Amino acid sequence: MSENNGKTPVDFWFDPLCPWAWMTSRWMLEVEKVRDVEVRWHVMSLAVLNENRLDELPEEYREMLATQAWGPVRVVIAAQQKHGEEITGKLYTALGTRFHNRGEGATREAVVAALEEVGLPAELADHMDSDAYDAELRASHKEGIDKVGQDVGTPVIAVPGADGEQVAFFGPVVTPAPKGEAAARLWDGTLLVASTPGFYEIKRTRTQGPIFD
Repeated sequence: MSENNGKTPVDFWFDPLCPWAWMTSRWMLEVEKVRDVEVRWHVMSLAVLNENRLDELPEEYREMLATQAWGPVRVVIAAQQKHGEEITGKLYTALGTRFHNRGEGATREAVVAALEEVGLPAELADHMDSDAYDAELRASHKEGIDKVGQDVGTPVIAVPGADGEQVAFFGPVVTPAPKGEAAARLWDGTLLVASTPGFYEIKRTRTQGPIFD
């Protein structure tokens, strides 16, 4: 439990470029309204996750990783290191709204606008092309991925288990993001299956892409 407000901490690892993580994050904000939880935001990286299996990926996805994946997450980790962890969630919302809901893409212009929206200096966008905080980025990524294993993607969510150890899982992958009581039911069900000893996976083929609302 959180020492400050009694709410259960929920650790959420994301890459701002991933549309499915974005959907899950918007659901998680709904969960905060209907369950006594508080999200703590952390970065992970699609580029780091896939760097040792590029040969297995479609050419289009490899191109995306090479040209787009590093920039946004580097800006978020730089902002976190320079201005504190509390800015992470706000910056993620500002970036994701532009990247996904508005369809602006992960451009420098979108990054600068997001930084300015949350009161951060536009010069942080220079970190899109800098490896200055890559060690911290990789450490954050490792912390999240070590909880669930390499055979997953973003997001990763971790919550305190009944025995004091964290229960962690990938997903849920859902669209559109449930709201209100629907968000609460999905949260309760996700915790139920994730905390079951020996449980690993529920999955079905996706029949539609992310619905941003």
